[in-house]
Amino acid sequence: MSRAIALQEKFGNRYPRESCGIGIVHLGIGAFHRAHQAWYTEKLLSQHPGNWSISGISLRSPNVRDQLAPQDGFYTLMENDRSGQRMEVIGVVREVLCAPESPAAVLNRLCQPETKIASLTVTEKGYCHDPATGRLNHKNPQVIADLENTNKPSSALGYLCEALYQRWRQDLGPFTIISCDNLPSNGKVLRGLLIEFAKLRDAELADWIENHVSCPSSMVDRIVPATTEKDRQRVQQELGLEDQGVVVTEGFSQWILEDNFCAGRPAWEEVGVTMVDDVTPFEHMKLRMLNGTHSTLAYLGFMAGHVYVAEAASDSDFQKLLLEMWQDEIIPTLR
Repeated sequence: MSRAIALQEKFGNRYPRESCGIGIVHLGIGAFHRAHQAWYTEKLLSQHPGNWSISGISLRSPNVRDQLAPQDGFYTLMENDRSGQRMEVIGVVREVLCAPESPAAVLNRLCQPETKIASLTVTEKGYCHDPATGRLNHKNPQVIADLENTNKPSSALGYLCEALYQRWRQDLGPFTIISCDNLPSNGKVLRGLLIEFAKLRDAELADWIENHVSCPSSMVDRIVPATTEKDRQRVQQELGLEDQGVVVTEGFSQWILEDNFCAGRPAWEEVGVTMVDDVTPFEHMKLRMLNGTHSTLAYLGFMAGHVYVAEAASDSDFQKLLLEMWQDEIIPTLR
């Protein structure tokens, strides 16, 4: 039995997968996306089937494409927490394209009238900008190359700009672009970079993007460690099938998303996504209450002789310290 058929059987008849068209194109289809945004969308389609399936784009390596193609896009998501382990076959990813091998196919997918959302997780480096100023780095080799070879981009900005140029010229309408990277005000940053990049290409295109394209900010949170061979073996033992696309994650997940869309959106709020007018207060809360205390556990925990953060978090003295930090130093800054 093929991997695709075996995973399809485990997936069962959760929703009519074949009739749910592709409405989302995600640039940077790594493990985090498959454990986070794809997981939320999978949950939504299970309740309300619709045209929000995902086309995943790998901007560099064909590894994810090669893992998922023989499995028809199916993969197992394994959640680990104190209550135990849960495994679920995810079917929302309908195709994976490798951009360096097929730039035309990626642009074609982005230019389909059914594409309503383009999302991305490409890390800070993938934005081709100067983090200190938030402005586009005009000397970045990818920026230079993408402006010279517009039909064969290499960067996320290059693909988005060329796709929007084609949609503008063909009167196909805009799509919403969601940054899912850990950057403060990521939507605002992305929008500014995209418009700046477009101005170098065509001033009228930049105006069209500024007037029609939405770039909502988002805040994401979920731990997704690298998958090991031991994880794949565990899935094979538990589910009785081979899966080269296993993704491992924790039970906790959070997605705060600005409700600013120009071409429709899935009803993600029905599956736990918090839709808001302004993401900023949530970013401050995470950076200060989570990231700040995590650093405290790491640095002071190491000095106290702990090897792992979990050990420091279980230490009653550190628990007292964190509570005092939250109550006396951090929470007052959030009011």
